Amino acid sequence: MIAPVAEARLGRALETLARGLAYAGGLVLVAISVLTVLSITGRALISVGLGPIRGDFELVELGCAIAVFLFLPWCQLKRGHVTVDILVDHLPRRGHAGFGLVGDICVLVAATLIAWRLYLGFGEKFPYGSDSLRAALSMGFKPFFPETTYELELPIWIPYGLALIGAVIFVIVSAYTVWRSLNWTLAGQEGRP
Repeated sequence: MIAPVAEARLGRALETLARGLAYAGGLVLVAISVLTVLSITGRALISVGLGPIRGDFELVELGCAIAVFLFLPWCQLKRGHVTVDILVDHLPRRGHAGFGLVGDICVLVAATLIAWRLYLGFGEKFPYGSDSLRAALSMGFKPFFPETTYELELPIWIPYGLALIGAVIFVIVSAYTVWRSLNWTLAGQEGRP
């Protein structure tokens, strides 16, 4: 096994971080659920002077995108992604652990690609920073007009940045799960995520 004590220590720290992000994502979903209920109630009660919440669809859209990226690290840490176990269940324990390692490597590659592309999108939307700093960070040229949402005119770079935080932590957790799976494979069986 490769540094099992360090792996366990890092695993506990990442579990705390991923759990906190998942709770934050849950709070975002609760907030947009309450927002939706209030907006629908307001639409139903237009006759008594109420109305829908302005820009509710924008807030729901942005909130869902942020929540998804906040949930991804926890899902990967706990192996919550979809798997097809028809073949793997019939393998010996070491083979099962080996397939888990292959799956974790694939998720790491996908997570890295997602975070990279999200970073490039963030760079296109982020309207601040000198040209030299932006070039050093590979953010591209500063947008001429900062992009905002249509109704509420919220800056688009803010949800991109919040989603990027979740995506970067998803990459870190995915790299950790490759290490954990490698140790499980070397030990000859999977442990408990």
